[in-house]
Amino acid sequence: MNKETIKAAAWGTLFTASVAGLIVLGSRNLAHFDAALVGYTFAVLFATFGITYRYSMWLQRPPTALYWKRGWQVFLRPRHLAKNIGEWFTRVPSEFGLNLFILQRGRLRWGAHMLIMWGCIIAIAITFPLVFGWIHFETLPNNLEWYRTYIFGFPTFSFPIHSVVGFLAFHGLVWASILVTLGVMLAMRRRMRDHGAAALQQFGEDFLPLILLFAISVTGLMLTASYTWMKGYAYDFLAILHAITVIFTLLWLPFGKFFHIFQRPAQLGVSFYKEVGEREEPANCRRCGIPFTSRMHVEDLIEVERQLGYRYEMKDSHVKHYQWICPPCRRSMLALAQGRLWTGERVSLSDVGGLMPTPTLGNAGPNQGPLSEEDRRNFHP
Repeated sequence: MNKETIKAAAWGTLFTASVAGLIVLGSRNLAHFDAALVGYTFAVLFATFGITYRYSMWLQRPPTALYWKRGWQVFLRPRHLAKNIGEWFTRVPSEFGLNLFILQRGRLRWGAHMLIMWGCIIAIAITFPLVFGWIHFETLPNNLEWYRTYIFGFPTFSFPIHSVVGFLAFHGLVWASILVTLGVMLAMRRRMRDHGAAALQQFGEDFLPLILLFAISVTGLMLTASYTWMKGYAYDFLAILHAITVIFTLLWLPFGKFFHIFQRPAQLGVSFYKEVGEREEPANCRRCGIPFTSRMHVEDLIEVERQLGYRYEMKDSHVKHYQWICPPCRRSMLALAQGRLWTGERVSLSDVGGLMPTPTLGNAGPNQGPLSEEDRRNFHP
């Protein structure tokens, strides 16, 4: 094994051992651990190792490693720290709590994501502490109509069983299942009616996650229906079926599309990287002279390309490296090179001594191409 694999395996082992230790500690040496849920627990431990291992391998890739390092560096720079902290408190609720970046792609997609995300968050917040023995309930000795909540073995608040608090607490997974089911239905509707999505979708990446979430939600609702209205009819079978769907999803979690849940927060570092770079020294195109990105970005890109084995140095030219040329000039250079090749003229960029005119848009159309300000600056059909 190479050092990257050993490092990732070490991190996976550490995180898995930490979760196992928290389970033993939080359940008071397994005193409040339900042995019937041991299958869920081992599935969570496997998922913890797999997610940590894959995340560590992902972070060790040269582009990701540099973005990760630079993201923290630019966020903690003293002259930008106050503004970055304010932006962080704004972006976390908008991007992760409300998924506003998805709303820009369509209301149906946003609605599906919101329902699925919050349904899963509620379900995880309830299920994991109960499975691990971190939370349990006991009736009061002097009043069997009241429950007391124990967190990590410590007594906390009490509430009547037949109260609004009790109803919401003991049916929390029902509400979560309903949210997820509605979200899955919206996502399925989009995938079956949107021709653009249908042309690109794959079973393992697009349908299987939705099927698993739907199976977990429906089997969970069927368990509630069984012991509430059907006097426990087929409860054992439904419990086993529900366990199979949950355990399979947990085992598949590190390898499937759901892994993007753990990757997505790193996008915050990328956004800070871009914004801080725009406030600092720009990179001017060495062909036309206009600024097109940050100097930090170009230098980091050159470094990553070298780590990956790509070298675009231009030693005999004032440009020095191809990355110092802006996107519009690159497209113009391609057209010029093709024209010169057609006429038999052999002229390279190293033959150009000074700055060339900035390319202008020849056939720009309304609502074409740009998705952000960065794209708009470099848009050149």
